[in-house]
Amino acid sequence: MAVDSKGALTAAPRETLLSVRNLKTYFPQDEGTVKAVDGVSFDLYPGGTLGIVGESGCGKSVTARSILGIVDRPGRIVEGEIHFRRRAIDGGAEADRMVDLATLAPNGPEMRAVRGAEIALIFQEPRSSFSPVHTIGNQIDEVIMLHQQLDRRQAREKTIEMLRRVGVSSPEERVNQLSNQLSGGLRQRAMIAMALSCNPSLLIADEPTTALDVTTQTQILALMRQLQQEDGMAIMLITHDLGVIAEMARDVAVMYLGRVVEQAPVDEIFHAPRHPYTQALLRSIPRIRSGPRERLTPIAGSVPHPYDRPSGCPFHPRCPEFMPGTCDRQAPSLRLVGDQHAVSCFLYE
Repeated sequence: MAVDSKGALTAAPRETLLSVRNLKTYFPQDEGTVKAVDGVSFDLYPGGTLGIVGESGCGKSVTARSILGIVDRPGRIVEGEIHFRRRAIDGGAEADRMVDLATLAPNGPEMRAVRGAEIALIFQEPRSSFSPVHTIGNQIDEVIMLHQQLDRRQAREKTIEMLRRVGVSSPEERVNQLSNQLSGGLRQRAMIAMALSCNPSLLIADEPTTALDVTTQTQILALMRQLQQEDGMAIMLITHDLGVIAEMARDVAVMYLGRVVEQAPVDEIFHAPRHPYTQALLRSIPRIRSGPRERLTPIAGSVPHPYDRPSGCPFHPRCPEFMPGTCDRQAPSLRLVGDQHAVSCFLYE
């Protein structure tokens, strides 16, 4: 990360795979406009893992869908840039090049070539993401044939190999089963197999372990780490679970009400958090060494209604460090407070 002369977060000197700048995705409604993503900026590097964390409704999933151009209507990107480094075409003279995904037509040929092949998405709930009337094999076959020059027989062979690679037992039999015939863990493994079938440069995992038990969750996270090491892909991990962030992420972006309020390496987020919201999130985590009957420390107040956003800093109604006349009148910008630590708070301006 870097900061320009105006204090705005800019692209870092090293080569980025994905660079999001001032992304704004709004949903106009009769009652008002929902600013689901309101000026998000972050960088993701080849082979790295960026964890995006925050409460439900903070804009994590809409950020992911904006990158892929699959925002539900009436939502749309109203401002910002999404620069993605497309890989070189095999056998061609064209080198890697940066493309602004925000300028591409959502259903245009270039965006469809990126979606599923170079950027893959693991949805939050695989039960609702798979078709209930088609076998998982047919659905994975379709992805492979769409993005690769393979016939149906070759695609089926690769589907079986991908299922075997992600740890699905008896893949020759499972490939002919419907999603509702699989357990939650097997469905998630099948979803990962589909996502990785075209060797993407970036894998977006949207709450990949939310509906799983603790044992299966550990297995899925270990599988993702293993596949990342083998393929060298980058991972954008969206979750509200700070334990998953601590285990998986290299860098962390903390979101609140559509904005990134803090971004830093994972060790700094856990050991030296700067933003009052990040500090409050960490204080609310249950601890093994807590005394008997010791109460958790909740975050005061609640997330504002989408149609009644507070002026100034969006966190100021719940903030213990609130400064009247400043926090309620101006919105702080994301500024560097260390070599790789950025925070959006007037305490550091």
